[in-house]
Amino acid sequence: MPDLIAIDLPAGPAWVELLRRAWDAGDAVLPVDQRLAPPAKRAVLAALGAGVVVDAGGRATLPGGRPVEPGDALVMATSGTTGEPKGVVLTHDAVLASARATAARLGVDPAVHRWLACLPLNHIGGLSVLTKALCTGSALTVLPGFDAEAVLAASGPEVLVSLVPTALRRVGSAAFHTVVLGGSAPPAGLAANVHTTYGLTETGSGVVYDGRPLDGVDVALDDADGQIRVRGPMLLRAYRDGRVPLDDAGWFATGDAGRWVDDRLVVDGRLSDLIVTGGENVWPTPIERILATHPAVGEVAVAGRPDEEWGERVVAFVVPAAGSEPPTLDALRGLVREQLAAFAAPRELVVVEALPKTAIGKVQRALLT
Repeated sequence: MPDLIAIDLPAGPAWVELLRRAWDAGDAVLPVDQRLAPPAKRAVLAALGAGVVVDAGGRATLPGGRPVEPGDALVMATSGTTGEPKGVVLTHDAVLASARATAARLGVDPAVHRWLACLPLNHIGGLSVLTKALCTGSALTVLPGFDAEAVLAASGPEVLVSLVPTALRRVGSAAFHTVVLGGSAPPAGLAANVHTTYGLTETGSGVVYDGRPLDGVDVALDDADGQIRVRGPMLLRAYRDGRVPLDDAGWFATGDAGRWVDDRLVVDGRLSDLIVTGGENVWPTPIERILATHPAVGEVAVAGRPDEEWGERVVAFVVPAAGSEPPTLDALRGLVREQLAAFAAPRELVVVEALPKTAIGKVQRALLT
């Protein structure tokens, strides 16, 4: 049976070559988060049943390894710093379907265009750049991580790159042919060559571009709560523990809520992020977009806290802009009241030095306290 090969090395050409070799041998690959301490890495490898690890010391066989199914290409860990990590199993067919659908939507010409990988490979948004290039025969440049100077040095009018909003703010989009933007809610006023995406690890990367599903992808919304459900050939086969989160018709429930606006999908956020205050449903993302326009706000995240009177109260966590005094709560409330509604205005302001984020820049609301 095929092995699960864990690659515990920095991104680069050698990483890509190891991926190729593993696939040529019929094995699947588990990318290892380079930020994890050795005990955390060992815990992930054991939990997901890697049979072999390739690291700076070479190639080693691991005890307790569990084989993968023939046709499996990737196992992506969805966590690894807290709790038991899940492993999302993606097949070669799924990876190929994602690459082809994306190339068709973006008009990628392998003879002309080049992909630039600069996001962590243990996240599907970073690794899918490699798989898109490999599956379509496009040229590929792989950087060891995101560095603004290095990314701009590797840019060009033929280059396609996947970024998150934090990275986009640092390098802009003018130096690239196409920017695929994911990871968190996009900022307003994007350039024409920036394409927003929606997807999860379980969907094998983005499956909705600029609000429109890729060819071959179905999207439906639950009547009760607006939960987004997706179906398509690029979805996971199963989790590593054998659980299959697809219903009998192949639908995957994402845990996100959305709505259709002018035939485009608008993602409101995780259902678990919804704030119910005074009987009103409040989504954090629209509030964050408004608060971010205040000149004294460098970064902002919105979450709910328990409140005896309101059930939950809206709380704004603000990193002040460089060289600025923190904004006042009244000023932030006024902005939101003008553009949304009084019940959506924050009732509490928490000034912080930094927001808790994942490696690709997505705010971890559950860690806001």
